Amino acid sequence: MEIAKVGLRSALEAREITRRQFIEFCSAMVATLALPSRYTTAVAEALEKTKRPVLVWLEFQDCAGNSESMLRSGDPPVGDFVLELFSWEYHELIMAGAGKKAEETLQRIVRDHKGEYIVVVEGAIPTADDGVYCTIGGRTALDIAREVCAHAAANIAIGACAWDGGVVSAGPNPTGAVGLQEAVPGIKVINLGGCPHNPANTAAVLVHYLTFNEMPELDQYNRPLFAYGNLIHDQCERRAHYDAGRFVEEWGDEAHRKGWCLYKVGCKGPEATYNCPTVRWNSGTSWPVKAGHGCIACASHRFWDTRSPFYDRLPSVPGFGVDVKAEEIGWIGTGVVAGAMVAQVAGNVVRDVLRARKDQDETDQTPDA
Repeated sequence: MEIAKVGLRSALEAREITRRQFIEFCSAMVATLALPSRYTTAVAEALEKTKRPVLVWLEFQDCAGNSESMLRSGDPPVGDFVLELFSWEYHELIMAGAGKKAEETLQRIVRDHKGEYIVVVEGAIPTADDGVYCTIGGRTALDIAREVCAHAAANIAIGACAWDGGVVSAGPNPTGAVGLQEAVPGIKVINLGGCPHNPANTAAVLVHYLTFNEMPELDQYNRPLFAYGNLIHDQCERRAHYDAGRFVEEWGDEAHRKGWCLYKVGCKGPEATYNCPTVRWNSGTSWPVKAGHGCIACASHRFWDTRSPFYDRLPSVPGFGVDVKAEEIGWIGTGVVAGAMVAQVAGNVVRDVLRARKDQDETDQTPDA
């Protein structure tokens, strides 16, 4: 029997994953997708009925950071569940097969499951000199992507490199590296930017596909809105310090030790969109800003070129408190409140005067009895 035909329940039982762990995983995916909690049951039922479609994981110009991010995920064990949600039959980093046998597996998938399998692409695709700067089994990454991705039901480009070329496409880009959607135009692609990607988001996209038989809503960059629809700045636990004018002025100062806002030392959170502050890393315990480092906008388009130098302050950000000190904001706030109170009192006085005049006019116009 083919692995793809084995039910999810049997696969989970074989790996000693309990029913409770499975429901906790479904609940976590629903939360990540920003769906109401009532969808947990629907997700669980849909996943239990799936016949585990085939998943192909291709690696091109990359550091393997996205594979490592997926495989090192914690609680819930995203890697374990995703391994069982799909028949993960080709992934060079972890597969036991090698050489000719491995490539025969890939060819069999394309031939026997055309239009049914899911492809995850990690790494950029070089296009200069006919793509010779990345070859696998004697074939260029460009050639492999054109064949495998063109016949997939859906393609997921994970990490900055697969999305828009990432660091390898940064100037001067001698290999002509590009992202998947540029290398193979016209295919269905969902981009999961980030350096590396967050495995919870990738798992959530796959769960959404298995549950609803479609990918989630996307933004203008073909990124899922649930993960990239909100500014990091608006989700950050240091936002209150920004609004109060409390900033880190240099690394290691007292403000840094107190956990104040990192905007002045280069944090790109006011311009970057991602759900890092809510999904986090390491079993949801932390993320770069909480750990003390500013956001470098790694999930933004062409961030290596457009967001560096990473420690330079953004030129201008709308909001209150960027160029004044906390105590100044206190006085400003007091003045604003006082001004509002004065305006309210003045308004009441004007209203009473106008009302008195109106009453007097009505009295003067009343005929004598």
